[in-house]
Amino acid sequence: MAADAKGRGWAAAVLLLLVLWLQPPPGRPRSLRFVTLVYRHGDRSPVKAYPRDPYQASAWPQGFGQLTQMGMRQQLALGRFLRRRYSGFLSDMYLRWEIYVRSTDWDRTLMSAEANLAGLYPPKGPQVFNPNISWQPIPVHTVAQDEERLLKYPLTPCPRYEQLQNETRHSAEYINMTKENWQFLQMVANETGIQHVSLESVWSVYDTLFCEQVHQMDLPAWATPEVMSHLRQLRDFGFDYLFGIIHRVEKSRLQGGVLLGHIRKNLTQAASEPIHHNLRVLAYSAHDTTIAALQMALNVFNNVQPPYASCHFFELYQEDDGNFSVEMFYRNESGKEPFPLTIPGCQHKCPLQRFMDLTAAVIPWNWEQECQVASTLHDTELFVGLAVCGSILLLLIILLLTVLFRIQSQPSGYRHVSNEGEEQA
Repeated sequence: MAADAKGRGWAAAVLLLLVLWLQPPPGRPRSLRFVTLVYRHGDRSPVKAYPRDPYQASAWPQGFGQLTQMGMRQQLALGRFLRRRYSGFLSDMYLRWEIYVRSTDWDRTLMSAEANLAGLYPPKGPQVFNPNISWQPIPVHTVAQDEERLLKYPLTPCPRYEQLQNETRHSAEYINMTKENWQFLQMVANETGIQHVSLESVWSVYDTLFCEQVHQMDLPAWATPEVMSHLRQLRDFGFDYLFGIIHRVEKSRLQGGVLLGHIRKNLTQAASEPIHHNLRVLAYSAHDTTIAALQMALNVFNNVQPPYASCHFFELYQEDDGNFSVEMFYRNESGKEPFPLTIPGCQHKCPLQRFMDLTAAVIPWNWEQECQVASTLHDTELFVGLAVCGSILLLLIILLLTVLFRIQSQPSGYRHVSNEGEEQA
C-alpha cells in the first residue's frame, strides 16, 4: 500500500511538471512604448484687425499673431499634465535622446513648445544651472516657413487641392450655406469695413473679436452674443470646407494624410525597435488647422475648431502577447482628462496593423504627383529648355550671317586665270 501511494505521488509530481512545462512562458505586462503628440499653440493675439477695428497692432504688447502670457500659462499647464501622465515612462530629468520636439517657424508655436517643455522638464539636481530659475533650455527644432511641408495646413502649392476647393465652392452644401447666411455676411461686411466677407474669410472677423473678448476689450455694439455665436458656427464650417464637405479622402491625401503618413512611419519603426529604444516622445507644436487636418484624415474630427493648447495623443503599446496596439486621445479642455478617440472600424485599443490598414487610403504615395505639382514643374523645365535652345540657335544664325556678310563685303583682289590650253595639259 505504501509503495502504491509513493508511486501515485511520483506520478502526480511528474504530471505537474509536465503541465508546467507545456504552459507558455509568462508574457511581459502591457507596456507603453512610444508617444506622438500634436498640439496647438496657446492663446495669441489676433492675426489681424478689420478696417474699423479700434484695436490695431499697437493695442497688443507684441503685435499681431503673438503668444500671450495666458498662452504661455496654458502650455505650461499642458507640459505639467504630460509630466504627470508619462511619469515613469519619461525620465524625471531631461534626456535629449528620449524626446524630440519640432515646431513650425512661427513665434507663437516656438514659444509654446518652450513653455510646454518648461512644464514637462523643470530642472532637477545637476540640471539646475541657476537656483533662481526653475527652467532649463531644451532644443526645439524647426524649418523655414517656405520649406514647411509637414505641420502647416493647408499645404501649398497644390493645384489639385485648389481644384477640389473650387468644386467644393460649387457643391450644394456650400451654395446653400452661402444663401442662408448672405444677409448676415453683408451685415458683417458693412460693420467691419471689409469689402467682401465670405464663408472662407469670415473666420478672421470672429478670431479678432474672440481675442479681444478674451482679453477683456470692449466689443462693438453690433457684436452681440447672438452675432458671436453665429460667427463661431461659420468659423467651424470653415474647417469642414478646408478638409471635408466633399472629396474628404482625396483632400486628406493632399493635406492631413501627409502628417498622418509620418506618424504611421514612426509608429511602425518604434514597434520594430528593441524595447529599450531611446526615443520615447515625438512632439509637434503647430496650429488649429494642423489638428483639424490630421483628425479629418483619421475621420475623427468633431467639426469644432481645436482650442488653444489642445493636444492629440498617439500612444503605442506592446501587449502582453507581444503584439502592438495604438490608442488615441484628445485633450481639448484644461483641467480635464483627455477623452479617447476611436478610429471608425476599430476599437479604441486598435491593433497596429488594423490601424495601418484603416488609414492607408488617406496616405499619399507621391504628394507632388497627386497635387499635380510635378507635371507643372516638368512643363516649366520644358519651356526653359526650349527657350535656351532657341536662344542658342538664334545666336548661331546671327553668327553665320555675320560671317557670310563679311565674306561678301571683302574687295575682289587679283586672281590668276588659267588659259584653256594649260588646263588641258
